[in-house]
Amino acid sequence: MALKIKGRKYYRTSEACDIAGISKATFFRWLKEGVLSDVGRKDRNGWRLFTQNDIKKIKDEIARTNGD
Repeated sequence: MALKIKGRKYYRTSEACDIAGISKATFFRWLKEGVLSDVGRKDRNGWRLFTQNDIKKIKDEIARTNGD
């Protein structure tokens, strides 16, 4: 379930990966390999927070990887 912080919608890693259509394992592998840069926002527990724009970047990388 998306979080609203100061009127802006954020998603946690699992939600962002589900929306983008990749597994969390793929996301973390791409982070480790430098394919994706990490998001700059985390909640007070240290969990990543993704915006729609962050999810779009993941989808763009999926399209690039698939040759679309």
